[in-house]
Amino acid sequence: MTDDRVTQTPHTTIIERRGGGGGVLIGIAVLLAVIVGAYFLLIRNDSEVAKNNAITSAAKSVESTSDKAGAAISGDSK
Repeated sequence: MTDDRVTQTPHTTIIERRGGGGGVLIGIAVLLAVIVGAYFLLIRNDSEVAKNNAITSAAKSVESTSDKAGAAISGDSK
């Protein structure tokens, strides 16, 4: 809340404004919360991508191994 104090003399008017810094502090706190939230959201997204890449790599490895096993079985039956 802003308090105004007006002092008048015959030739000069002085207006002093005093405001609490609460609005600025709240703004900084909200900005910090948004930055921290965005950081953790990006970290979570990166870990999901890494997990998906690991699963894809494992599936390709299993596919390659099964192809080799199938070729070995087909070669033995002939």
